[in-house]
Amino acid sequence: MWLAPVRATAIRADRLYLEAPDSIRTWVERRYTDLIERSLKEGQSGLSSISFEGPAPLASSRAGVRSSSLPNPTHLFDRFVIGPGNHLAHAAALAVAEAPSEAYNPLFLHGEPGLGKTHLLGAIANYLQQNVPELNVLYASAESFTAEFVTALREDGTLEFKRRYRDLDVLLIDDIQFIASKAATEEEFFHTFNTLYESGSQIVLSADRMPTEISTLADRLSDRFEWGLTVPLEQPNLATRLTVLRRLVTEAGLEVSDQEALTLLAKRVKSNLRQLHGALTRSIAEASLKSTPLNSELIQRVFPSRAGPDGPVTPERIREATAAHFQTGVETLESRRRDANTIRARHVAIFLTREMSDLSLPQIGALYGDRDHTTVLNSIRRIDQQLLADPEVTRAVESIRATIHSRGGPVS
Repeated sequence: MWLAPVRATAIRADRLYLEAPDSIRTWVERRYTDLIERSLKEGQSGLSSISFEGPAPLASSRAGVRSSSLPNPTHLFDRFVIGPGNHLAHAAALAVAEAPSEAYNPLFLHGEPGLGKTHLLGAIANYLQQNVPELNVLYASAESFTAEFVTALREDGTLEFKRRYRDLDVLLIDDIQFIASKAATEEEFFHTFNTLYESGSQIVLSADRMPTEISTLADRLSDRFEWGLTVPLEQPNLATRLTVLRRLVTEAGLEVSDQEALTLLAKRVKSNLRQLHGALTRSIAEASLKSTPLNSELIQRVFPSRAGPDGPVTPERIREATAAHFQTGVETLESRRRDANTIRARHVAIFLTREMSDLSLPQIGALYGDRDHTTVLNSIRRIDQQLLADPEVTRAVESIRATIHSRGGPVS
């Protein structure tokens, strides 16, 4: 569970460079670094140390996939589970990969987090690397585009930055909504977009909303994003979620004799595939730590039904339980206070509200001091990443979940 996602990316001198998702990397660094380095030395590989930091880039030719944030090598079209909510997005992405600049340009994928947008962008990049390696492809997140641009401005490296992002055959940018309201970055991306589009290069973008719904995005960019094909990804239905779980179990080399356990888990976690993956990881960990089989009884205990003894779980009940756990008030969760306890309590409350209710991100933001869509999304991502890496956050979330389901409200 912990070592399988770790991937070797490079060797420099006697150091082996590794990469993994943040939650996995933190655990492996803390628990397994000494063991891995000892194994390297004993194996007479000539390697003696590991690092999760990327090595300094080596000179390379123009062609090939370049990136600010490498596409996950497991993000392949063959591994994408197709369902009613994403079949059009999958077909469009595959068409772009097979015929860049000839199918849909630009291609704009949008949907809430965890529905497969990043997977499809990565699948395009990996497909092109394998099948058309002579193309110059760049895959990056909007955050890395912004960070590189700011650095270029500071260090007078704008010419190199423009060469990097405009001398391309294919540009893939994930989470483009993060450039909104950053005037200088928007201006630079506007000119980058125009240059690539006019030269016939393929552009693929993803965001958590339609271009017209990114309220702070300049109209001229929003308009350009819709020149090609705009495709939504919607929440997966039960059959899709169940297929994903079965594939994850197979890939992990696990045997689950109680097939109803996976069905029950698929019914309990409806929001997105990333949370579904996390829920399965948590279930496997729970079964391992307590030496029990992964069955329906365990799933029922770890993920109780949303309906508690006093009826359905309400957002107000979640807020009250979270405030009580962190020894603060509901009004504090709604406030602009920025002390560490309040920030963590607010992040957890937002995460649980998203998990245990059917509210949209803007509706959740309204509950916590009229916070915007991006702020709510960042809170959810932060707790999602910390759940496996930070025992304190894990205990808090599980304790509040238990309080809500067992008592129907906060402990008085």
